[in-house]
Amino acid sequence: MNATRLTEKDERRATRRAEREAAHQRARERGETSLTRLPTEGLSIPQIALATIEKIRQLAPKISGDYLDIGAGNGELIDAVTRTFPVKPRACDYRDDLMAIDGIRVDVADLNTQALPYPDASFDLVTCTEVIEHLEHYRSTLREAARVLRPGGVFVVSTPNVLNLRSRLRYLFFGFFNMFGPLRLGDDRYHSTHGHINPVSYFYLAHSLSVAGFRDISVSVDKLQRRSWIPLSLLWLPIRIVTEFSIRREKREKLQTVNAENEPFVRDMNRLDVLLGRTIVVGCRKR
Repeated sequence: MNATRLTEKDERRATRRAEREAAHQRARERGETSLTRLPTEGLSIPQIALATIEKIRQLAPKISGDYLDIGAGNGELIDAVTRTFPVKPRACDYRDDLMAIDGIRVDVADLNTQALPYPDASFDLVTCTEVIEHLEHYRSTLREAARVLRPGGVFVVSTPNVLNLRSRLRYLFFGFFNMFGPLRLGDDRYHSTHGHINPVSYFYLAHSLSVAGFRDISVSVDKLQRRSWIPLSLLWLPIRIVTEFSIRREKREKLQTVNAENEPFVRDMNRLDVLLGRTIVVGCRKR
């Protein structure tokens, strides 16, 4: 049984590697830039889909109506969401030939230069998973998500968690967060970072959502990283002490950068699951 499972797992890995290589080759032939996601990227990890569905359930357990997935890729998330909630899906991406679900129309938009191609207040639910790290100006995309949502509508966004301990330690010693690395100069095609050009930590994501007109902002993670437990055992107490000291100092300073409105976001940055989580999944409602 174990040998069979191992063989199947190896076959799936080999298939994904072949798909990635084929996607890289097609991207090179088309001259596509590092600002664009690979067809095999995005929501390729089931834990992110599960965490997204759980976040939707927390905010609106009986949600229905019109649903938009920004950066839909092959439709993996759309399939999971529509199996869970009675919503009518639409998809938007930078190209329309990635969708693997029959009957799903993909509206094409380059989010670096274009607005979402929908009227105001068109949707009850919008998701945007593993997209903003590929964009030059992610705040404009969040404002667009708010624009196309109806009042009280739900928005869920995910991005690599640059605040987990492994990422913080990599930044300390190398200067780059996990899932982000050096980009070649003079060559805009895909690199080892797979087009990740914009590391967004939870505080700045939460701040951007608040400014864009969202409320009830909360964060969760897709999975905990086991290899982070050892550094956590050494760093947990110092992190807690420094966090409390820093928050109190920021409240007393002349600029008072920490106040009642943003303090929950500041504290969530050093929450246990955020320190250990691989991907942050943030949910909110439109005011």
